[in-house]
Amino acid sequence: MTSEPRDPPQFYLTSPAPCPYLPGKEERKVFTHLVGRRASHLNDALTHSGFRRSQTIAYRPACENCKACVSVRILCEEFEPGRTQKRIIARNSDIVSAVCPARADSEQFSLFRTYLDSRHSDGGMADMAMLDYAMMVEDSHVESRLATYRLRSEDGRSRLVGACLTDVLDDGLSMVYSFYDPSEPQRSLGAYMILDHIFRARALGLPHLYLGYWVQGSKKMDYKAQYMPQQRLGMDGWNRVG
Repeated sequence: MTSEPRDPPQFYLTSPAPCPYLPGKEERKVFTHLVGRRASHLNDALTHSGFRRSQTIAYRPACENCKACVSVRILCEEFEPGRTQKRIIARNSDIVSAVCPARADSEQFSLFRTYLDSRHSDGGMADMAMLDYAMMVEDSHVESRLATYRLRSEDGRSRLVGACLTDVLDDGLSMVYSFYDPSEPQRSLGAYMILDHIFRARALGLPHLYLGYWVQGSKKMDYKAQYMPQQRLGMDGWNRVG
């Protein structure tokens, strides 16, 4: 009986482009495709090596003169929320969270557009339409889920205030993309979704929550340093911080 051929993935390098995190810098990325039956296994291996997923692409920074982007993962079993994080959890006790299949709908897209228009109106995703959003959520060959966060009202109804596309890996959860209602700043919904994912990973017996890249010197990424203990990927592997 012959086994299925195991061709190694092909990697490609992007052209230089303006860095979205550090002014005056340029970025390049190395990427490969995540397709077919081996996509989940490859996504696991590449995430462990500092890659991130976008639809059927896995990528990581490959900048010639800058190493500021550092992959971060939280050690979920050891994590204990601090005072501020406990207040965030209490403040959102009226939110009902659920994990659903990764399927897009118009309610999600409406919140997604509101979030982009408020927070990232000049970003690369600013012109995304419903079809683009559906592809972001559904175009995947790996195990993905959509975590939703709904706010209960006194009349029994609820409205969507947050969502996160999440990959399920062999050693953790990876938050691919999250968005939330910008009209509820007092709730710190972005932080709440991270905390919820930490506890979900722990309940599943998964040791890590992958947060993507922490970029020293970027205010956009400062929040990732607030979740300790964590590990950061360096030249000699994952190093504990906190």
